[in-house]
Amino acid sequence: MLVNTLIVLATVAAMEVVAWLAHRYVMHGVGWGWHATHHAPRSGMFEANDLYAVVFAGLAIALIALGSSGRWPLQWVGAGMTLYGALYFIAHDGLVHQRWPWRHVPRSGYLKRLYQAHRLHHAVDARAGCVSFGFLWAPSPARLRAQLQATRARRRDARPG
Repeated sequence: MLVNTLIVLATVAAMEVVAWLAHRYVMHGVGWGWHATHHAPRSGMFEANDLYAVVFAGLAIALIALGSSGRWPLQWVGAGMTLYGALYFIAHDGLVHQRWPWRHVPRSGYLKRLYQAHRLHHAVDARAGCVSFGFLWAPSPARLRAQLQATRARRRDARPG
């Protein structure tokens, strides 16, 4: 039981790395077509970006099924992916983007830092120039603001003039 729990927790931690890489290089890269809807005002309950959650859920379901049919420890990896998805849903969709009927803006601590980091990610509506690609790891908002200012300064300096 302890080993299985450790596999689940290690998978949750690994998923933040996978999510960061996917967000930075897929969603803001070749997968921008789906993700662009997330950086635009939403009309309706769903956006094309939600398809990423469907893809990851499908992978988790497949791993759980494979593990349940005797391919240990895949069910625990799938369970860790599922737990990460639930945390993502609560923190990202609920807290940050307020896609739930109730609203809460955190005033202190980790949740405030997470909220601010993701809001700074959305300070840029384009594919390039964004900061903070993690979903549960929140870099310092002061550091992210400095990165945004540096990016804007580089773009200003690069303009022909």
